[in-house]
Amino acid sequence: MSEITPQLLLRAYAAGIFPMAERRESEELFWVDPQERGVFPLGGFHISRSLRRRIRQAPFQIAVNRDFEGVLAGCADRPETWINEKIFALYIQLHRAGFAHSLETWEGDTLVGGVYGVTLGGAFFGESMFSRRRDASKIALVYLMDRLIEGGFRLFDTQFLTDHLASLGAVEITRAEYHARLKEALQVRADFLSPGQPPDAQLLLQRSSQTS
Repeated sequence: MSEITPQLLLRAYAAGIFPMAERRESEELFWVDPQERGVFPLGGFHISRSLRRRIRQAPFQIAVNRDFEGVLAGCADRPETWINEKIFALYIQLHRAGFAHSLETWEGDTLVGGVYGVTLGGAFFGESMFSRRRDASKIALVYLMDRLIEGGFRLFDTQFLTDHLASLGAVEITRAEYHARLKEALQVRADFLSPGQPPDAQLLLQRSSQTS
């Protein structure tokens, strides 16, 4: 594969493909365009009763882009990962250019969970998430879903559908359906930062009830 630049990476996302590495130690990247694609229907996040109770307790502080690099490192901190040095460096560059964002959960000054992804038009391409406390990444996803809806997004791409994501409301669609939805979403002007500060727990749950 030729050298990947941030500009080439954005064009790849717009074409419906994304890069991965075989493992952390790999020097090469490869392009992926799954036959079946995982997506979260916007407003379709399943919040269980127990998760609603946890959110009401406000166990974490929620932040946006407070420590993007820390979220990336947290996602890569596992025995097996597709995030190698090239991936790490590319997404840091996308973040600095305003195309990659993180939604984070904090305990005081300690980053305990989060999710990151890339934005283009009205599409959010979820990349990875991590959790160092119970429900930290789930709560981050709830706040992320709220932000995407408030920011005017039309597509929440999860790349692949896992059992965990399916339990939260994600579904699988065909490659053709995904590319059709992506084409429509890219025509929309959405803004990840326009919603401002994350809402408090009561407002978050109220809005999630109205959209689910």
